[in-house]
Amino acid sequence: MEQAVAAPYCASRLADAGARVIKIERAEGDFARGYDRAAKGSSSYFVWLNRGKESLVLDIKAADDKALLARLLAKADVFIQNLAPGAMARAGFGSAALREKHPRLITVDISGYGESGDYATMKAYDLLVQAESGLASVTGRPEGPGRVGVSVCDIACGMNAHAAVLEALIERGITGRGKGIGVSLFDGMADMMNVPLLYYEGTGVVPPRIGLAHPSICPYGAFPTADGALVLISIQNEREWADFCARFLEQPDLPAREGFRSNVERVAHRPMVDAHVAETFRGLTREQCAAKLRAANTAYGFVNDVAAFAQHPALRRVVLDTPGGKVPVAAPAPVFSDGERALGPVPAIGEHSARIRAEFAD
Repeated sequence: MEQAVAAPYCASRLADAGARVIKIERAEGDFARGYDRAAKGSSSYFVWLNRGKESLVLDIKAADDKALLARLLAKADVFIQNLAPGAMARAGFGSAALREKHPRLITVDISGYGESGDYATMKAYDLLVQAESGLASVTGRPEGPGRVGVSVCDIACGMNAHAAVLEALIERGITGRGKGIGVSLFDGMADMMNVPLLYYEGTGVVPPRIGLAHPSICPYGAFPTADGALVLISIQNEREWADFCARFLEQPDLPAREGFRSNVERVAHRPMVDAHVAETFRGLTREQCAAKLRAANTAYGFVNDVAAFAQHPALRRVVLDTPGGKVPVAAPAPVFSDGERALGPVPAIGEHSARIRAEFAD
């Protein structure tokens, strides 16, 4: 019983692996269906996260539908839900009670801020959690906080839930018993925020926002070229810095100059170092920069927009069947030695209701 992003992400990865996933929707459908109409009339979010699922429309306030849900759960391996905290318990389907009735069942409760405490009843969407977790405060340019441009809190939560389900399935194979799993958007992002947190608590200094740069490494940032491209470089150690100076900047003596001698010095003098490096980039085209950076064995990448990403030579694609037609999407990240897996179609609202009702009839 899922909606939006976090729970559908978890379930979609299980569907990719071959699990039968029955998505229970209200009559109006998962509200993520209405986010946009970009993917052949379907929402880009919904197409991304709901491939390979069966759609069953239920009203669990109706006695017959409530009984059908109970029959589905009696045969289920995993039950995932991200309704408001306490909603499923009030409907008679609380996780602890379900596991007591069905000891092999694995339950997954996805929430914004967990099941207890002052924040438990607060609505929690991705950008709200980006703000609450401090992520927005370390993202963006110096003039103000920024949003990570994808639903990173939802995605982190879904990934954590997926991993936890796989662990619980392995454990159940040993013990024969399921278990309850609780994952929140906030906890998932809090884990990712450990480096800024530890840095702050260890130094008393809040990590600054510095745009396309690294707060503790220099040079590590983006520089414009003569023809308008933006190239991001990453120098990880003094050996790489020496090679960069000798082969790209053509200034082999630079690492011996004050302000340039170590990463600590360079970070302390970042404006001077970045300005010095930028002079060379401004005199070269994108292609010239790429050739020289490769020769210097310097890690680099171009700052692409989405249009360039869509044509990226490393982008792997798969084509999904949707109610409106075929839609190419970025492929799932895992690459398996036995070849690509077939990904199921994206369902229309209630597409499988009649068949599932017949299958799980009294």
